[in-house]
Amino acid sequence: MAEMAARDMAHAAASLEDLRAIMEVFDGCPLKRTATRMVFADGNPDARIMFVGEAPGRDEDEQGLPFVGRSGRLLDLMLGAIGLDRTSAYIANVIPWRPPGNRTPTPQETAICLPFIRRQIQLADPDILVCLGGPSAQALLAVSEGITKMRGRLVDYDTGTRVIRALPTFHPAYLLRTPLGKRLVWRDLLAVEALLAQGASPQSGGKSG
Repeated sequence: MAEMAARDMAHAAASLEDLRAIMEVFDGCPLKRTATRMVFADGNPDARIMFVGEAPGRDEDEQGLPFVGRSGRLLDLMLGAIGLDRTSAYIANVIPWRPPGNRTPTPQETAICLPFIRRQIQLADPDILVCLGGPSAQALLAVSEGITKMRGRLVDYDTGTRVIRALPTFHPAYLLRTPLGKRLVWRDLLAVEALLAQGASPQSGGKSG
């Protein structure tokens, strides 16, 4: 079963470099056969904050990096609004391969990829996890509510080694279609800024920074 194989392989990764190499040879997800390349991550893996979206789009598939198209430019502006950039944040997706035609990943595809992103979060060990969009939040936080209800609500996320703070917010692609949502995301970004200022994860040592 692909999901079980992914779980075993992800667990075997001792570092992010190991995990990337393991995912490159993993053949259990059919999306890999139609994607141009795997999109693993961008930014600084030592950063205190990690952003996770749903899946790569066309630009990401071509360049092998997450959030490099119009959504990526907006994400960069969002980061800049609270004094961050790609040297002070780590960025990935739940699904590392682009679904054909940018369609929504199936529940099975998400389930197969979930062990990899969970291990990626565990190995990166951020203090704060920001779920960009409903699918990311639903997959990682195991909730069924829509993003409109979830966004802005701080929850605990158990990485398997410690508990960190997680915050769902709107995906940049949604904001491109619905600019009115930017007002709400600004509130979420201010909450993230406050978390970074106060240390974010009182239940553990966390990263200095």
